[in-house]
Amino acid sequence: MSVRSLLPIATPGISNRQHLTCVYKCGDQCAAPVPNTSDNPYFGDVATEISRRGALKAAGVVALAVGASQVLPASVAAQGSLGTGSAGAPGSTGGGTLDTGFLPVEPNTADAVTVPVGHSSDVVIRWGDPVVPGAPGFDFENQTAAAQAVQYGFNCDLAVLFPMDDRDDRFLLTVNHEYTTEPMMFRGYDSAAPTREQVEIAWAAHGMTVVELASRPSDGGLDPVMGSYNRRITATTPFELRGPAVGPLTRTTADPTGTRVLGTLNNCAGGHTPWGTVLSGEENFNQYFGTTGSVTDPARVEALRRYGVAVGESGRKWERFDSRFDLAAEPNEVNRFGYIVEVDPWNPDSTPVKHSALGRFKHEGGTVHVTADGTVVIYSGDDERFDYLYKFVSSRKMVPGRTAAARTQNMRILDEGTLYVATFTGNSPESEIDGSGTLPSDGAFDGTGGWIPLMTVDAAGNAVSHVTGMTAEQVAVYTRMAGDAVGATRMDRPEDVEPSPTTGKVYMALTNNTRRTVGQVDEANPRHDNKHGQVVEITDDHAGTTFGWNLLLVCGDPAAADTYFGGFDKSKVSPISCPDNVAFDPSGGLWVSTDGNALGFNDGLYSVATEGPNRGETKLFLTVPIGAETCGPLVFADRAIVNVQHPGEKDGASIENPASHWPDGGTSQPRPSTVVAWRDGFTGGTGSLSAGSLSAGSLPAGSSGS
Repeated sequence: MSVRSLLPIATPGISNRQHLTCVYKCGDQCAAPVPNTSDNPYFGDVATEISRRGALKAAGVVALAVGASQVLPASVAAQGSLGTGSAGAPGSTGGGTLDTGFLPVEPNTADAVTVPVGHSSDVVIRWGDPVVPGAPGFDFENQTAAAQAVQYGFNCDLAVLFPMDDRDDRFLLTVNHEYTTEPMMFRGYDSAAPTREQVEIAWAAHGMTVVELASRPSDGGLDPVMGSYNRRITATTPFELRGPAVGPLTRTTADPTGTRVLGTLNNCAGGHTPWGTVLSGEENFNQYFGTTGSVTDPARVEALRRYGVAVGESGRKWERFDSRFDLAAEPNEVNRFGYIVEVDPWNPDSTPVKHSALGRFKHEGGTVHVTADGTVVIYSGDDERFDYLYKFVSSRKMVPGRTAAARTQNMRILDEGTLYVATFTGNSPESEIDGSGTLPSDGAFDGTGGWIPLMTVDAAGNAVSHVTGMTAEQVAVYTRMAGDAVGATRMDRPEDVEPSPTTGKVYMALTNNTRRTVGQVDEANPRHDNKHGQVVEITDDHAGTTFGWNLLLVCGDPAAADTYFGGFDKSKVSPISCPDNVAFDPSGGLWVSTDGNALGFNDGLYSVATEGPNRGETKLFLTVPIGAETCGPLVFADRAIVNVQHPGEKDGASIENPASHWPDGGTSQPRPSTVVAWRDGFTGGTGSLSAGSLSAGSLPAGSSGS
C-alpha cells in the first residue's frame, strides 16, 4: 500500500510555530532583522574599532553576548569506543532497532501523543513533579520559587539516559529545560510588570534535571525514583567558565576573576561523552538581557546586534530584579552565556563547566565522535538564519575508564584543541541552482567542504587566534564575528548535528529560512523562502579539514516538485517539515524530529533510511500534542523516549482558555513532559537496555532547537 495515500496534508503555511512560542523561546528572533549581515563590510569596521579602543579592558568595549538527545551505557563507557568510529554508541553496532516496519502514523492535530498500531506510550515525568527527595507535589495555583527549584523544570529539550551499573532496571535521566512561557505558567501574568516571585520561579524552571528512573516490570514504562543522584540545576547554580574567553571580557562586579557564572540559560540540544558526562548547548541567551539605562557605544551596539541582543528592555524584564541582566550595569555578563556546558550527573555536588574553547554562539547540539587514536571531535550548529556549522578537535586524547579520576581527566579534553567553522561548495554550476529546489543535472545536491581554523588552545591553556585582526579571547567571545571574517558558509538554521555510530557520517538538520532570497541560494541551501528545511549528510575527515556532503532530504510535501527524499519513491514517504533534531538507533538508523511543521499538522518523530535501496524512505512514527514540539528523541530496541515541549502554546490560548489539556486531561493546564513509547508486549525487565540495544541520538532539539 502506498504510504502517501494514508497521509493527507493540510494547506501549507509558513510555519506551524506560534508567535507565543517565538516570543518566549527565542525572543521573537524570527521577526527581528537577520543578525548575520556578513556580506556587508560591518565586521571590518567593528574589528578596527575593537582594536583601536582596546577591547580587552575590564569593562569591555564590546560587551556582547548567546534538544538533543544521547544515550550512553554506564557499564560500557570505558570499553572499546575508540574503535567504533563514534563515541555515540559504543558496542551498539550489532544491536537491534525499533522495528521500522510499523504502519506510519497519519498526520494529525490530536491533543495526544500518537504512536503506531501495536505500540503504547505513557508520561515519565511532568513539569512540576518532585525531583529531589522531600520536594512538594505540583500545585499550579500556588507555585513558589523554592518548590520549583526541587521540581522538574519547564520545557524539557535535551534527553540523555545512562543505565546504572548496580541496577540493570534503573537509569539516570538528564534533561535540560530550555525556556519558560510565563503566560502559560502564571494566572494573570502581566508581561509589562512581572512580580519578583514569578521571575524567581522562572529562574528555577530553567536549567537542567538529573533524575533516577525505574523500569516498570509490567510494560515499557519508566517511573521517577527519589535517588541519591537526583539534582536540579537552575539559572542561579554556580558554573565554572573555562578556556580562552576567561579574561577582561568576562569579568563582572560580582566575579572579578571572570570564571564563576551563575546559571545556564536557554539550553537546547546537546550530547553525551564517552566518560559519562552530559553536554548541553546554551542557545537563545540573547533574549534574557536588557537594560534599565542605555548603551550608546557604536562598536558595542553593533556587537550586541550580531548576537541578536536588543539594546533596550528585555521581554521578561529580569534586569529589573537582578542587575547582572542589565547591559548598562554589567556589560560583560552577557559574554558569560552562549557556551557548551558539561555536567557530571554521577556527582550531584560537582560544579558544571562552560567550555569557551568550543566558541560562543547559539549552540544547537554538542555531539561527540572519537577517532581511532582517541581524538575527541565535537560538532555543533549555530541555530540562527544564515549562521554556521562548527567543530572542535581535541589535542588531548581520551583516557579509558569511567572512574571518577578518569572522568576528571577527560573533563579537561574540551579545553585543548582547535575550533573550526565550515564552508560548503557545490558540485554543480551556479546556473543550475536557481532557488526553485529543482535538482541539478547530476541528480543530487552535493559537493565538498572545508574546515577553517578559528583558534587553537594548547596544553598550557595558551590560545592562538587564526583570524586576522582578532585575539583568541575575541574569537572565543565573538565567535560569530570570527566566522564572518573567514567567509564561513551561511546556512538555513543549523540545528542538531550528529555522527552515525555505525558509519561515522555526520547528519545535520537545517530547519528552515524564509529570509533566503533567490540571489542568496547555493547548492547546500538550494531553495529561496525555505519553509521546510533540509537534512545534510556529511562524510567528514573527522580530525582533518575536508569533507564531502549531500542533501539526504529536502523536506516538505512529497507531492511538491521541490522536495527530495534521497532518491526514494516520494509517493511512499511521510510528509516532513522543519527538521530539528537527529538521533540514531542501535543499528545506525536515522531518526528525525520536527519543530514548527509548516504543513499544518502536529510535529513528530520520523525514521529515515540512510543506506541501501530504501535510502530516503521517511516514515512518521510518533506525533506530539497540540502546540507541542518533539525534542530529545532516544530510540532503543524496544522503546523510544521523547520530550514534549510547550504543549498548548497556540496564539490566543490562555490559562483561562487552554488550547491543550495534555497530559493530565480533563480541564487541566498543559504541562511539558517526558514520554516513553514502546512496542506492545515489551516489558522493561532486566537487561532491557543492554549495551547491544542502546542508541545514541542527538537533538535538542530542537534543538530542537529552535
